[in-house]
Amino acid sequence: MQSARHSAQTIGPLRSFVAVAAILVLVFTGLAWRSVDSLVSSIERIGDLGLGGAHDGAVDILLVGVDSRADAHGNSLSDGERAMLHAGDEIGTNTDTIVLLRVPNDGRSATAVSIPRDSYVRIPGIGMGKINSAYGATKETRRSTLIDQGVAPADAERQSTQAGRQALIKTVADLTGVTVDHYAEVSLLGFVLLTEAVGGVEVCLNQPVEEPMSGADFPAGRQRLDGPRALSFVRQRHGLPRGDIDRIVRQQVFMAQLVQQMLSTKTLSNPARLRQLSEAVGRTVVLDQGWDVLAFLQQLKDLSGGRVTFETIPIADLNGSTSGGESVVEVDATAVETFVAALVGDEKSARSPESAADPSKVTVSVYNAGSVGGLAAEVARTLSAAGFLRGEVANYTGPRVTSSRVRAADTSGPGAKAVAETLGGLPILADSGLSPDAVSVVLASDYSGPGSAADRVFDLSATAGTATPVPPAPPIDAGQNGPKCVN
Repeated sequence: MQSARHSAQTIGPLRSFVAVAAILVLVFTGLAWRSVDSLVSSIERIGDLGLGGAHDGAVDILLVGVDSRADAHGNSLSDGERAMLHAGDEIGTNTDTIVLLRVPNDGRSATAVSIPRDSYVRIPGIGMGKINSAYGATKETRRSTLIDQGVAPADAERQSTQAGRQALIKTVADLTGVTVDHYAEVSLLGFVLLTEAVGGVEVCLNQPVEEPMSGADFPAGRQRLDGPRALSFVRQRHGLPRGDIDRIVRQQVFMAQLVQQMLSTKTLSNPARLRQLSEAVGRTVVLDQGWDVLAFLQQLKDLSGGRVTFETIPIADLNGSTSGGESVVEVDATAVETFVAALVGDEKSARSPESAADPSKVTVSVYNAGSVGGLAAEVARTLSAAGFLRGEVANYTGPRVTSSRVRAADTSGPGAKAVAETLGGLPILADSGLSPDAVSVVLASDYSGPGSAADRVFDLSATAGTATPVPPAPPIDAGQNGPKCVN
């Protein structure tokens, strides 16, 4: 049974998983072509997210579910909608739904990879933390700074939201080893509206359930759920042996059935249903500005339900914890990257020896430009433990800097990239005074990566021999006959 500390966590936001992936996957796989243009034009667009640029054999789309009390255009939900969603009055940016949709360049298959919300990862500018905090923590830090600088609240909200999105994109890219090409965000309301638009979705339970915290109260066997009841089905975690992991399984089988159902019953040929779907997408979806959705849909014209699959990243320890007692899901970034790369037939991870720099041939000097005593020495020890040669370790005496950075003669060189990655994704700046085999690191007060006080506080407790690993399960596909039965 799941430990109490995992079961006690919030249950609501993950129900938006299906809203995120369903809207995008369904639009990609079955939407009537004559209506695509009008639907796409109604979607909210955002720019400047730091997307694209990689050529790894796939189009990688980050799907994010936001537990928001507003729609995609910033309009507050009605009292009736809030009551239907059981949404309270609190204001926040919860991104507990994080899915990477990988579509190989030939457009004939797609894999939606779930990333558990409690995955313990390195977040740029913050240090180690749960991946679902990347967006919200970055946003709040940036918003507070802007307000202190006298920026108007509305502008501070817009700029900080952008910073939060950028941080989440970078965090997912660092974890999976892929460059995110496109971004899609959907609010909680989208789940209910989409489920209602297709006339409900059929699910199957091996046993009856009655769980008051989620509102799940269902008999055993196959049954069709409307939007509000579907929320309870996909948000239940109490009483499930693996908590969030089993809830992800529920979300995935719901998604698979939703895709299969729509394709097999020609839901989208029904004008009334199509109008409901268009309204749901227009109210609840945000996409990146540079995405040519129509061209992408054309690329996916041969996609069928059986070629849409749903997976979850491998987990090193489901019941991990930090030295401070915080419960987390421990993941191995190398294993995750190898797993994600294999989804498009690229068995060689970007972190594999064939593509990584040889640390024993890179000399790294570390300079402390901040106010934390001993920081350079701690970071130098971290780099030495990773195999890099130790250079000079001293206080920084150059021009004032306010942000940490790596400096190298060649900013695209493997040595500089390896050092930057080891320290949590620091930016790399050019320094013509350095030799090709030398790298320097300048640490400002903003540094919270390996070797920092923040990193030491959140360092995972030793769990040798006690870990609960969760290897990848067989993929769930959208081409099966009827819903897969789950607990």
